[in-house]
Amino acid sequence: MLGCGYISREVADEYEKLVIRMNPPRVTMDNTSSSEVTVVQVDSANRQGSLLEVVQIFSDMKLNIKKAYITSDGRWFMDVFHVVHKDGNKLSDIEVVAKIEESLEARALRHRSISSVGIQAAAKHTTIELAGRDRAGLLSDISAVLTDLKCNVVASEAWTHNSRMALLIYVTDVATGKPIDDLKRLSEIKHLLGYVLKGNTDKEIARTEICMEPTHSGRRLHQMMFADQQYHEGDTDQGKEGAGDENRPLVTVENWEQKEYTVINIRSKNHPNLVFDTVCIITDMQYVIFHATINAEGPQAYQEYYITKSDGCAVNSEGERKLLAHCLETAIKRRTTEGIRLELCCQDRVGLLSDITRIFREYGLSVTQAEVTTIGSQAVNTFYVMDASGNPVQCHTIDAVRSQIGQTILHVNGTATAAAGRSCPPKHNGRRLALGDLFRFSSQKFLHNLGLIKLQS
Repeated sequence: MLGCGYISREVADEYEKLVIRMNPPRVTMDNTSSSEVTVVQVDSANRQGSLLEVVQIFSDMKLNIKKAYITSDGRWFMDVFHVVHKDGNKLSDIEVVAKIEESLEARALRHRSISSVGIQAAAKHTTIELAGRDRAGLLSDISAVLTDLKCNVVASEAWTHNSRMALLIYVTDVATGKPIDDLKRLSEIKHLLGYVLKGNTDKEIARTEICMEPTHSGRRLHQMMFADQQYHEGDTDQGKEGAGDENRPLVTVENWEQKEYTVINIRSKNHPNLVFDTVCIITDMQYVIFHATINAEGPQAYQEYYITKSDGCAVNSEGERKLLAHCLETAIKRRTTEGIRLELCCQDRVGLLSDITRIFREYGLSVTQAEVTTIGSQAVNTFYVMDASGNPVQCHTIDAVRSQIGQTILHVNGTATAAAGRSCPPKHNGRRLALGDLFRFSSQKFLHNLGLIKLQS
C-alpha cells in the first residue's frame, strides 16, 4: 500500500491543470500611459521557459522591446514590456494579447519540458537541419541538390558566424506538395546533403538531420550553433574589431552572495531580436531567470538578469561563468548582419532558390545570412551578401546581379554605391563572364560527382 504522503504524477498534473484553468495567464495592453510605446503587462504562473515564450511572440510579430521589467520570485511572475512595431509606432490592435494568453496557457497544459517552448501546431513540411563549416557557394550547392532530388523549398533560414553555418530548410515533395516521409528517400537526401556539407575538409564536424517535428526557426538555429563544437574554441574574428570595439558586446557574470543569485550585465549594440536571443541562450543553458531589467531605447542596449541554476544555486564555477559570458556574447554577435541586404519578391516556383543562389555564386557573392519564405504564391526572400573574400560588394556587381535576376524583382536595402564606398567603376564583362564560367563549371562538376547530373561534352 502506498504511503499517505505519496501523490502520483498523474494526480499532480491534473491538479496543476485545474489551478491553471482557475488562474489563467492575464495579459493587459495599455496605450494611454505613454505617448511613445505600448505597455504590455503579463501575469502568469511561473514556469521555466514562460519568459522565452513571451519574448518569442514579440519577436515573431516583429515587435521591438524598448524596456522591460521582469520579476518572478515564487510561483508567479509579472513582466512589464514597453513595445512598439518595427516601424516605431505603438500597437493598434490587441492580437498580441490573445496570442500571449493562448500561448502561455497552452504551454502550461503541455508537458513541462524546455524543449516544448516554441513548438508550432503541425508539420506541413519536412525539416532539414544542416550545421558545419561555411564556404562560398554552399547554399547554392545545397539548393541545387534539393532541386535535383525533387524537393521544393518552401522556407529556409541560414546563419553564419565565425566560419560556421547553421541552416534550416523546410521542404515538400514536388509531386504531392506534402511532407516527405519515405524513409528510403529521406536517407538518400541526408546522405547526399552530408557530402555537400562536409566537402573535403569537414568530415568529422558537419551534421545533417532530417525531422518531421515542427520547431521555431530562431530558437533552433541558436541551439544548433550552440551545439556546434567549434563554438567553444573562441572567436577567430576578434582581430576584426579594431576601432569598432564599442560595437562589441560587453558581458559580465558575477555572483550576488547575499541573495544567492548570479547577475548578468550586458551592454551591446541594439537590434530588434536582442532580448529574444539573450533569453533563448540563458534558457537553453538550463538557467532560471528570476529578475531582469532591460533598456533598449537607443543604439546601445543594456540588460541585467538575476539568474540561478536549475537547482536554485548560483553559478559557483569561474569556468562556468566565463562560458556563460562567452555564449551570450557569441549569440548576440552571430545575429549581427554583415553585407548588403538584398530583398527578392516574385512568383514562387520549384528551383527558384537554386537559380538565385547560383547567380549569386557566379558573380562571386557569398551569403552570410538568409531568410526564405513563401506567402501564398509569392516568394519573399532576404539575403545578406558579401564578396567571397568577406569584403563589401562593389556596386557594379550588385547592378549586374540585379540586371540578370530582374530590376523589379531584386531590391537593395540602401544604395549599392554607399555599400561600395565610392562611385562605380566601369564594368568588365569579359572578366565577369570568365569568373561566372569558373563557378558554374565547379558547381556542375561537384553535382556530377554526386551522380545528380551529367556533364555535357
